[in-house]
Amino acid sequence: MKIKIFADGANISEMLKIHKEGIVRGLTTNPTLLRKAGVTNYEEFAKNVLKEITDMPISFEVLSDDFESMEKEAVIINDWGKNTNVKIPITNTKGESSLPLIKKLLEEGVQLNITAVLSLKQIIEINEALSFYPDSEVIVSIFAGRIADTGVDPIPIMKKAVKMFKDKNVEVLWASSRELLNIIQAEKCGCHIITVTPNILSKLSMIGKDLDELSLDTVKMFMTDAIASGFKI
Repeated sequence: MKIKIFADGANISEMLKIHKEGIVRGLTTNPTLLRKAGVTNYEEFAKNVLKEITDMPISFEVLSDDFESMEKEAVIINDWGKNTNVKIPITNTKGESSLPLIKKLLEEGVQLNITAVLSLKQIIEINEALSFYPDSEVIVSIFAGRIADTGVDPIPIMKKAVKMFKDKNVEVLWASSRELLNIIQAEKCGCHIITVTPNILSKLSMIGKDLDELSLDTVKMFMTDAIASGFKI
């Protein structure tokens, strides 16, 4: 497969384990994952990860909601390591566009991952903004899984994004994956990257498995659990 698999998480021991296994080609984090993992010192956590993992990109997100503070944080995060990508949400919590800040950061040479992108309108606006920075390496994280959660098929949107950015130095990232099938779907759409959780990573060996064999394994599982439970009819 051509698509690059990035692991999404904030458990440092898990991140180091995944890196050592050599399956993924990048790592991503976000404030929600950091909170769930119990991280209390963001900078310390990031620098500990970057000290151990130097050979693949790692995305860290800004924490502020006003653009002036976002800019300061982005510059700091960018200096944490050569392999960092700074995640900037496409809007702040007021719905104000981050594109003016994104343009400014690109001019400053900050490596960006534009995140929380869902609508086609946002993708079009990002494409227009990046027309002024055709050589800048940018990741655009489109939350295909969240699009699907609304009952909308994300595949047409992802295909349009890939086509739209084809003449730019942009990598389209399929974010918020829900199942292993998403990797196959993202690959077929032409996406460059997909983020997956450790749970999905653990299922990679299932790709291509014979369905009759899987059916038999399922029946065996049910029988094992029925015996172990001691159920009777």
